[in-house]
Amino acid sequence: MIAVVWSDVGLGLLIGAGVSAAYFVGLGLGMRLALRAARPVNILILSALVRIGLLLAAGWAVFSLSGPWSLAGFALAFFAARTIANAIARSGLPVEGTP
Repeated sequence: MIAVVWSDVGLGLLIGAGVSAAYFVGLGLGMRLALRAARPVNILILSALVRIGLLLAAGWAVFSLSGPWSLAGFALAFFAARTIANAIARSGLPVEGTP
């Protein structure tokens, strides 16, 4: 039977929640900048590369320092944050500064 190290899962969840929040804040910021730019594709590509690179680097650091259970918690936190971000985006709530 596989023994789950819950403290490592909790650490991964905690770190993953913070990194995921930063990821989606960066996504929102990149989208706002791209919508105002003359060449939005350049901003979107740069934003995606930076966000994905930082997310993967953080995941690798969590795995290297704490092991696979921390990585599982990190991934779970990211998917939970993604689900929440999608729900907010699809809700149709008005965004500040939009007509």
